[in-house]
Amino acid sequence: MKIVGIIPSRFNSSRLPGKPLIDILGLPMIVHVYLRCIMAKTLDDVYVATDSKEIASVVSSYGGKYIMTSNSHETGTDRIAEAAESIDCDIVVNIQGDEALVDPQHIDLVVNTMCKDKDSNVAMLVTPCNHYNSPTHMKTVVDENMNIMYFSRSDIPSSLRTENAPMLKGYHVVPFKKDFLLEYSGWQHGRLEDIEYCEYLRILEKGFKIKSVFVDCDAVSVDDKETLEYVREKMELDSIFKIYSNKIKN
Repeated sequence: MKIVGIIPSRFNSSRLPGKPLIDILGLPMIVHVYLRCIMAKTLDDVYVATDSKEIASVVSSYGGKYIMTSNSHETGTDRIAEAAESIDCDIVVNIQGDEALVDPQHIDLVVNTMCKDKDSNVAMLVTPCNHYNSPTHMKTVVDENMNIMYFSRSDIPSSLRTENAPMLKGYHVVPFKKDFLLEYSGWQHGRLEDIEYCEYLRILEKGFKIKSVFVDCDAVSVDDKETLEYVREKMELDSIFKIYSNKIKN
């Protein structure tokens, strides 16, 4: 099977304007994500899907590939679906453009897990979440078979009777079978999707499963100034960053 990674990236962000091009230790954030993704062994190719010529130019300047998309997409998944239409592949991996600490081995893990489960149309990494009362972190719960049951910006499960109940959150590396991705992107938004502002609920509301794959890591999406500073601190000691930053310097 041909497996392609697509990184959706839009310039506008309500909390961090121009977020994809924000500097993290000398490199734009979108470049960090791209250079880490191309290190994944399971990905035959990687593209950035964007509506911004500025983002496209920056990606290209670092040797990256990009696909220009419409500026009307409401979600990253819709953006990668448009990009995927022009790519000959079997599986499309959505790697969120603000996952600046994404680990190539984690990409390989979730891709390989999905490929082994022929009944899976989509899968997602999940990781521990210690950010209570934080709507920027998309929490999730899973069943005994590691299928995702729900996503919420509220704390789930509740800590009402169990203090600081252990939580999981979505780690936005999401492989799709291409045919399913294109079908799903054409569905109307779901009621719960709009309430929680999470496009993956569209899948669950239709009765389809999302397989989860657990990894114990501290990767976090850059959503605001607090998470940006956290990522900058982590990046300084990050072994993967040292590999590709040294290649660029040399």
